[in-house]
Amino acid sequence: MTGPGGHLAMLPVVADGIPSPSQGVWHLGPIPLRAYAFAILAGIVVATWISVRRYRARGGPEGAILDAIFWAVPLGIIGARLYHVFSSPDAYFGPDGNPWNAFAIWNGGLGIWGAIPAGALGVWIYLRRRGLRLATVADAMAPALLVAQAIGRLGNYFNQELFGSPTTLPWGLQIDSGVLAAQGMDYPAGTLFHPTFLYELLWNLAIAVLIVVIDRKFRLGHGRVFWLYVFGYTVGRGWIETLRIDEAEHVLGLRLNVWTSILVCLVSLAIFIVLSKRYPEREPSPWLPGHEPEDEDRAEDTTSTQEREGATSGRSAASAASAADSDTSPAASDTSPADSAGTPTEPDTDDALAAESTSTGATDPDADSTTGR
Repeated sequence: MTGPGGHLAMLPVVADGIPSPSQGVWHLGPIPLRAYAFAILAGIVVATWISVRRYRARGGPEGAILDAIFWAVPLGIIGARLYHVFSSPDAYFGPDGNPWNAFAIWNGGLGIWGAIPAGALGVWIYLRRRGLRLATVADAMAPALLVAQAIGRLGNYFNQELFGSPTTLPWGLQIDSGVLAAQGMDYPAGTLFHPTFLYELLWNLAIAVLIVVIDRKFRLGHGRVFWLYVFGYTVGRGWIETLRIDEAEHVLGLRLNVWTSILVCLVSLAIFIVLSKRYPEREPSPWLPGHEPEDEDRAEDTTSTQEREGATSGRSAASAASAADSDTSPAASDTSPADSAGTPTEPDTDDALAAESTSTGATDPDADSTTGR
């Protein structure tokens, strides 16, 4: 396929930068279909698939990840939105802000710093009820979260948001003039910007592969894979955040998210080191102590045995009662009513035949010869 001038269609993309999508919303009748929402949903689906496979490999019970995600996703979205709103308050509570826009999550604005702790709270609530370890689930989900974040960044691409400063690099991102004007930016036509969505997408995928390799080699456990994920992500997020030029709260000359990245990065590194010294081996079971399947099976076996013994005792008692009834029943008694009244009983069949034979032998002279024949 060729573009203007007979060049390959890809060449203008390299020469003129990466074009932004012409639209990020399509309509199915009155229903808007937003690329941002599709990116978030796709990330959740892929992350779920990865997490289920990894958790199963660590001995986790079937269905636990799916149930945990039903708790994590809604709480994670709420936490992500709350962080974004309170870290960028001017757009919602400033002089020109609209508080109702805080609920318009389809326009973008979900902070990972709020999503992870809020989602983790939902997972913890579910796991405590099941008697499962949070650390095992966190380790299983860690690389999956990075993949989900990478896919979710495509939503920023379709929304033409969260891009970086101007650049002359060939992979610079084109941004529509109308989008720039809406954000109060005035740049010459044809200006390219750092595609920070692409930087973070590639960084997250690279860190996901790295921690999977490290986990397989060293058999990390007790939450160390998760904290390695946090450390790797914040290292990348810190330098990518410095490229962005969208409005944000600044503290001591740096964006708030840069300080958050630095703080979380240091904390995660410290926790990883402490856990590595305290728990050099992977946990033996995804279950909390006292909730292992063996104990549950043993309890079920004990209950079943007691039920069987109770049923057997019941049948024995019923049999004994039935036998007692038959012994006292007139129809089943060996003594007939006539016998009980003193009437002579009839002889047994064998005795009667023997007596008859003896009698016949005594009166019939041919009996012996007949028998001999």
